[in-house]
Amino acid sequence: MKKEFKGRVIVGGYFKGEALVSRKGFNTLASFQKSIVTRAKKAKCSDQDNAEIFGKEMTGKVLCLPQTIGSTTAGLVLMTAAEMGLQPAAMLFSRPIDSLAAAGVIMTDVWLNKKIITVDQLGDEFLEAVKTGDTVEIFEDGRVLIE
Repeated sequence: MKKEFKGRVIVGGYFKGEALVSRKGFNTLASFQKSIVTRAKKAKCSDQDNAEIFGKEMTGKVLCLPQTIGSTTAGLVLMTAAEMGLQPAAMLFSRPIDSLAAAGVIMTDVWLNKKIITVDQLGDEFLEAVKTGDTVEIFEDGRVLIE
């Protein structure tokens, strides 16, 4: 049975792909740091404090999370990951997006002409419903379907 949620569009677009779910705050720097420094071909989460996604591939996935936490470098980290082709295809937030993550996805879109489709305010029920490996479909208007 499909479940539908509606959020606020930060960076619009359509995408259908595999979910990677973190139910705790996502530390952008800790998660991407190793992949960026080693110039990896795919980004694997290097945040040992996030057991749900540690060691899992993030590139091209639909990253589902409550919010980002940690360093003020988050925006630059997202943009650098995108410059290197390591970015997630989408970021779906259950809560309102923080200013650092918003800056990163918007700078990536405007300055690099690459999209990290981003929707926020999907609600706590969204994170309760979605599981890693689920297929998630994202629409331009902020609707999100979990299959």
